[in-house]
Amino acid sequence: MEHRIVNVDNAILGRAGSYIAKELLKGNSVDVINSEKIIVSGRKELIVEKILKKRRMGRGGSLKGPTYIRKSDRLLKRMLRGMLPWDKTKGREAYKRLKCYVANGRFKDEEIKNAITFDHQKPFRYTTMKEIVEALE
Repeated sequence: MEHRIVNVDNAILGRAGSYIAKELLKGNSVDVINSEKIIVSGRKELIVEKILKKRRMGRGGSLKGPTYIRKSDRLLKRMLRGMLPWDKTKGREAYKRLKCYVANGRFKDEEIKNAITFDHQKPFRYTTMKEIVEALE
């Protein structure tokens, strides 16, 4: 059981998410920092419309139903949950070991320097998690 700090500044959601999910399933605990700066490929309007559509499904007097968060760290954690086997015990245990932070969180500069970073080529059309959250409000 190791403790990993992952800096997702300018990282693509799918590629960073697959790495994070694998580390969680191995039994490691993962802290994600700069979650508002992660890149989601595609047009912002389509991504926001998909989230709003799922949010509207829970309306109509239902206390249950899909609820979508309006904060970037919580939204990232919810998106990463989709990459884990949530219907199995190992997926739920792995999800408990995941923590997401806006900006640097509670970490010191020396810990941030040793954090795992991603160096991907940016896609043609992309938006950041911060822009998506601002469009949802």
